[in-house]
Amino acid sequence: MLKLYIIGICILIIAILANAIIVKIGLKSWYDFIQLLSESGKQAFTKLTVMDFFWLLIGYPFVLGLGYYLGLKLYEIIFGS
Repeated sequence: MLKLYIIGICILIIAILANAIIVKIGLKSWYDFIQLLSESGKQAFTKLTVMDFFWLLIGYPFVLGLGYYLGLKLYEIIFGS
């Protein structure tokens, strides 16, 4: 259970940092996209750039996966497993 907690904390920290960085860059986050969907419906898809799609569907899951990997490695360093 401690292993899952450490991994979860790492994913959370990475997600917060990633969201802060992409807001500075000007890309849409999942929060922005959901807001667009609620305001515009299907038209929200036309308001996204290719880079927004790339980030949301490829970049963000990859970054969260790195958060998992870092959490796992941190657990292994701390507990030697």
